[in-house]
Amino acid sequence: MANFQYIALDSKGEQTSGVVQANSDTEAIQALRGRGLYPTQVVPEGQGSLAKSPGKKGKKKTKSKAKGKGGKVGGKVKPKILMIFTRQLATLIDSGLPLLRGLNVLGKQEPNPVLKATINNIAESVQGGSTFSESLGQHPKMFNKLFVNMVKAGELGGVLEVVLTRLAEYQEKAHKLKGKIVSAMVYPLIVMFIAVAIMSFLMLFIVPKFRDMFRDMGDGAQLPLISRVVFGFSDQMLARPFILPNSVWILFAAVGAWAAFGAWARTTKGRHSVDALKLKIPIFGDIQRKSAIARFSRTLGTLVTSGVPILQALNITRDTAGNAIVAEAIDQVHDAVKEGESIVTPMTGSGIFPNLVVSMVDVGEETGQLPEMLLKIADVYDDEVDGAVTALTSILEPLMIVVLALVVGAIVFALFLPLISVIQKMQGG
Repeated sequence: MANFQYIALDSKGEQTSGVVQANSDTEAIQALRGRGLYPTQVVPEGQGSLAKSPGKKGKKKTKSKAKGKGGKVGGKVKPKILMIFTRQLATLIDSGLPLLRGLNVLGKQEPNPVLKATINNIAESVQGGSTFSESLGQHPKMFNKLFVNMVKAGELGGVLEVVLTRLAEYQEKAHKLKGKIVSAMVYPLIVMFIAVAIMSFLMLFIVPKFRDMFRDMGDGAQLPLISRVVFGFSDQMLARPFILPNSVWILFAAVGAWAAFGAWARTTKGRHSVDALKLKIPIFGDIQRKSAIARFSRTLGTLVTSGVPILQALNITRDTAGNAIVAEAIDQVHDAVKEGESIVTPMTGSGIFPNLVVSMVDVGEETGQLPEMLLKIADVYDDEVDGAVTALTSILEPLMIVVLALVVGAIVFALFLPLISVIQKMQGG
């Protein structure tokens, strides 16, 4: 057997070091875990040295080295990239690789320059003696409170790989759910934009040519009603000078109005009004509500399952709710739990959570299986959102195509109906 020097965290999160005998570094890690320690560094004695506590020079070196890697430390990356990093790190740690070595491996192969620089910065911080959660907390733009607190709970419980796996699963499901909702809402907007663009093109460029042709024939009084309506609408569009010459000003006005609305929506009152409207929109409001409930249940269930205290978990869930109305309801739950009350009463009074959710939470509290019940609620509502989005998309696709066909078909019919009549008269003559 060989001797291995190690630095590890105990159950209280305090750092400890020493020497352990084992045949390999993997066995050394397993032996340390058997003692209730979580190793952050394991080095064969005589073949390397453990990192010392960071000083001022170490911090400067970390900063300069991160910049030299060609990326901005602590910037933002796409959720999918962060999800892949979390999954890969969980896999490496679960396979027995020490945390520091896993970070170094991912830092070398990461193609995203921002995440690469951040991983290298975190690795140097861990090597300097900081815990993994402390190192993550130095980059709040990339790693939110949910991420940091779950990692901290995993460190204290010695189950970091389990927590990272849960985080990756949470990110995957949240990303998948968000993508489905966005796709369901974007599709009708795209079809409507195409319909308006086609109709405007026909009215401004094609219809006037047919109108002039029929006017030259002198058959304007004999035009069918649908043709007269279409030609009149085209005349109204061409008669307004702001449609074409001043279209740039219309664009600027629209952009300014959108920017002003965005600024108002970022205020407390504006965000409250917008989020309340989101929950009341027909069809889409129901999807938004179910999505918010699924997010609340999965976030709270994941945090509590990972060992985060319930009050702290409720605070994190409130901050990551994504909807001001739902956040207020969670805040009421937090205040009630802080006073020693049950979760069920404020959930019932909020008007946000359906009776099914309240009943399942009530059963979870009575049986002592609240985290498991919350995760089941999240799975149920994820499936409901998935089904609602699929049904909505399947209805909207043919409906929007039919609407587009009717609009374009009506214009074409209005143009060719009098033309067919003229041709028939010529053949009869």
